[in-house]
Formats: sequence, structure tokens, C-alpha cells
Amino acid sequence: MIRVLVVDDHHVVRSGLTTLLNTDPEIEVVADADNGLTAIAAVEAKRPDVILMDLSMPGMDGVEATAYLTTHVEGSRVVVLTSFADRERVQEAVAAGAIGYLLKDCEPAELLAAVRSAAAGHVPIDPRVAGALLPSGPSMTAEVVISPRETEVLRLVAQGMANKQVARALGITERTVKAHLSRVYREIGVLDRTSAALWARDHLPSL
Repeated sequence: MIRVLVVDDHHVVRSGLTTLLNTDPEIEVVADADNGLTAIAAVEAKRPDVILMDLSMPGMDGVEATAYLTTHVEGSRVVVLTSFADRERVQEAVAAGAIGYLLKDCEPAELLAAVRSAAAGHVPIDPRVAGALLPSGPSMTAEVVISPRETEVLRLVAQGMANKQVARALGITERTVKAHLSRVYREIGVLDRTSAALWARDHLPSL
């Protein structure tokens, strides 16, 4: 069973999402929250597998809450669900640690699939905002050179593994994983692991 926390400042939205999610026999909404602070308390109390996070909320917003959760609560998988589609807000959410980004007008089946995907360690991104996560400068057209080891690290990150899991799988230290990722980010022209995972899906075979 996939345990989900729904975070949105509008009661009708939380209610509607809860009803929809609970129609899937593999998903259970274990709590809801109306702002970032109550979301943090709910995560610490219920330990959900996936957190559906709105961005625009009074008090602590979704970006701040996401940053706190991904830093302080191990295993937090935040999927942003919002009406914002501009590049800046998308990048803020991903930089804060969100592993996925969906728009509120997505189809119900897409939302359910995204929750299952996030729980499995994948990166659900609405195609309409995926472009905002990828750089558009010269680095995308220049030849990219990454070593075989860096490629291995990137593949595992694209599969949803955390740095500690990558280190264990490859028999290297977590510090080494971070060093490889830092160089990969510079080489492919991205700023975070979600953007790197998207790049890997487009450029590495068998992903």
C-alpha cells in the first residue's frame, strides 16, 4: 500500500484529491495538511511514502516545506502538484528537493500513475513543464563527455537511487558519488538530480 499525504490550502482540493487517490486499491491517503508547517508535522507523524505538495500556501509555502522535508526527513518523496507552470517556480521546487512536478489540470489517471511512479523511486514530470527543467544554452548542443563511472552513477540516480544507495551499489563512498554528480551536472549543464535524470532518459540508452 502506498501511503500519501495531500498538502493544499484549499479544503475542496484536498477533499477531491483524497477521494480520487482512495479509489486506487494500491493507494491510501493517510493525512492531509493545509500549509507547510502542518505538512511537516504530518510527515513526521505518519511517514507517508509520497507527499503531494502545493506550492502557493500561506505561512510556510510548498517550496520551503519541501526543502525542510528533503533535508531533515529521510526518504521524503515530494511530488509538486500546482497550477504554476513558469520556469522559475518549477526550478525552485526541484532545487528544494521535489522529485516530481505535475499540474493540477492533469488527468486523474496521470495523477494516480505519478503517485505510483514516485513511490517506486522514479521521477514523474508533466511533459508541459519538463522543458523548464532542462537548460537551453550552448551546453546542450556541445559535445558532452562523461566517464564510464560517471555514467554508472547517473544511470542509478535516474533510476531513483539516493546517493547512499548509489555508493553501496558501486562500492564507493557517498562523498565520491557527490563528486561524480557535481562534475556530471557541470558537464551536461544542469543544477540538480531531477534535471540530470531527465537528461539521462533522453541521452543514455536503456533508460
